[in-house]
Amino acid sequence: MEAPVQTQIVYTRPTSLTDTPMHYCPGCTHGVAHRLIAEVMDEMEIREITIGVAPVGCSVFAYNYFNCDFVEAAHGRAPAMATGIKRVLPERMVFTYQGDGDLASIGMAEIMHAAGRGENISVFFLNNAIYGMTGGQMAPTTLPGQKTTSSPNGRDVEQAGFPLHMAELLAKMEGSSYVVRRSLHDPKNIRMAKKAIRTAFETQRRGMGFSLVELLSTCPTNWGMTPTDALVWLEEHMVPVYPLEDFKVAPELANLKF
Repeated sequence: MEAPVQTQIVYTRPTSLTDTPMHYCPGCTHGVAHRLIAEVMDEMEIREITIGVAPVGCSVFAYNYFNCDFVEAAHGRAPAMATGIKRVLPERMVFTYQGDGDLASIGMAEIMHAAGRGENISVFFLNNAIYGMTGGQMAPTTLPGQKTTSSPNGRDVEQAGFPLHMAELLAKMEGSSYVVRRSLHDPKNIRMAKKAIRTAFETQRRGMGFSLVELLSTCPTNWGMTPTDALVWLEEHMVPVYPLEDFKVAPELANLKF
């Protein structure tokens, strides 16, 4: 007689995520980013004091998926709303969750001034190099030569300029304490992304000012690829343009262990 099979649960839904089915396309890494943020909130035991700010874009319904207090901002205005919340309720942990169109286009002024003022908020910036929700148009982060619905022959830098490197720009602001870029294309980089998210929240908890984690993300639907091919494309094409680096890390954060 065969011995009974021993089972052990090693993977469960974080308390900081609801059980609402997500609307994201198959292969989109927004869901991965959501889970990482939720896991960190659970581990830090900050869910009940955290307020998130949702953007306009593919993640506009983020407030349905996170099991914490949430507000919805107008397009690009999440940093301004987060600033107001944090100043009125300084004991709360406040974060924004934004895409490249929301943060790097219509919200460019908001994010630059929030960093310049050193607002004590944490920003999680998903960069998939395209406008996802509105049909796959060229974004501020679209790669040179990348084809989109509004650049069918590829992004022409002579006409449209070069992509914006937001992490590098924001790291130059005196008010920023922690600015890094990570990716969500494989397990190793996902683990590194989670550590960066934790560090961003730790930066805020210590009252050290502005923090931002840029996360390279996939958009299989608008890239016209399978989810697997999109992961490969991200690694081969996006990472060389957007290097995965620490652009600014305050000395007090350099040796954090978790």
